[in-house]
Amino acid sequence: MSTTKPFHIGYVLKRYPRYSETFIVNEILAHESAGLEIEIYSLQHTPDEHFQDALAWVKAPVKYFTVEGLTADDFWRALRESGEGLSAFKTALNTMWNGEARYIYQAMLIAVEARRKSVSHLHAHFANEAATVARLAARFAGLPYSFTAHAKDIFHESVRPDSLRQNLTDAAAVVTVSEYNLEYLHRIYGADAARVQRIYNGLDLTLFPFKSPKDRPLSIIAVGRLIEKKGFAGLIEACAILAGRGLAFECQIIGTGPLDGDLRAQLERLNLQRHVQLTGPLPRSEVIKRVQDAAALVAPSVVANDNNQDGLPMVLLEAMALGTPCVSTNVTGIPEVLRDGETGLMVGQHDSPGLADALERLLTDPVLRVQLSYQARHLVEAEFDIQRTASQLRTIFENDDSARHRTLDEVP
Repeated sequence: MSTTKPFHIGYVLKRYPRYSETFIVNEILAHESAGLEIEIYSLQHTPDEHFQDALAWVKAPVKYFTVEGLTADDFWRALRESGEGLSAFKTALNTMWNGEARYIYQAMLIAVEARRKSVSHLHAHFANEAATVARLAARFAGLPYSFTAHAKDIFHESVRPDSLRQNLTDAAAVVTVSEYNLEYLHRIYGADAARVQRIYNGLDLTLFPFKSPKDRPLSIIAVGRLIEKKGFAGLIEACAILAGRGLAFECQIIGTGPLDGDLRAQLERLNLQRHVQLTGPLPRSEVIKRVQDAAALVAPSVVANDNNQDGLPMVLLEAMALGTPCVSTNVTGIPEVLRDGETGLMVGQHDSPGLADALERLLTDPVLRVQLSYQARHLVEAEFDIQRTASQLRTIFENDDSARHRTLDEVP
């Protein structure tokens, strides 16, 4: 006879919380509102200083399993305790002697904690460290696991194909956030990616009320880490072109990152300080307000030299929900949401003159802004509502949990 336990999910994350990973908080909150119990297992402490307001609404406890200061005694103690508490541990351990010790250590601790809390399923975000630890912990604890693959974790030059392939093969299910990613994984990993399916990251649309962009000042806004793949150097070049045309506008680039000094030097060299401001990081509520007050949001994404690239930037979805018309590039999954001339304007990568032309169109044509904004909001409501996307993910969890209990019932 089956003794089904309460549905209980353990989220395995590399760092929690992260200011830029709003999609994870959105997802957890949607699950909690649907009645799921959530545990959050973080492999590292966060380096961030600014956080989303929505973090305060998350009920799930967070437990950290870091390896800072890890000693041999710590490792062997965890090994002994895991062997005593997990029936599947010894068999599973025999298959992973070549694994990295830090991942095995973290997985042992998470497995014990997951069993103690009667977790039914482990889910990781990102296909690299978090998915690997979730895979090992799931094997130790005799649980199913799944993960969501995003962008850097599948495209970047640091990705280890053998490790990703094993994560794909062993997972009960795999999710990725765009059709582009789905096709890429199928093309590169073949049958090992057969269980991958696309579920978009979702938004809580109640937090992003639509406002017509008809009467807005000539302001441009961009939000993101100051790193190569965000393409902000190209945006500054486009702003120089707009300034040269005598357009009275301002542009704010919100974020922080290693290219801060380079971008400031570029602004000084082009004498653009009057037009372009690097604001640094801002509170989440202030970012939303500034996006909704802008005439255009620009996400000039490019494929970086290390093959790092955006997946489908959440800031685009947020701006489209708020009614701010967007300009972006044809990188990875962006064309799935930003359809040129319908839900936004598309330009080529590294095309600063084209970017300047698109921004000038939005700044000077309020009718176009309104047309694009209404169509963009409609698309976001139809495809990116968090209630819809989180429900799709819960179906995966439930199917995996049901399959696990059927397997347990078959054991004599």
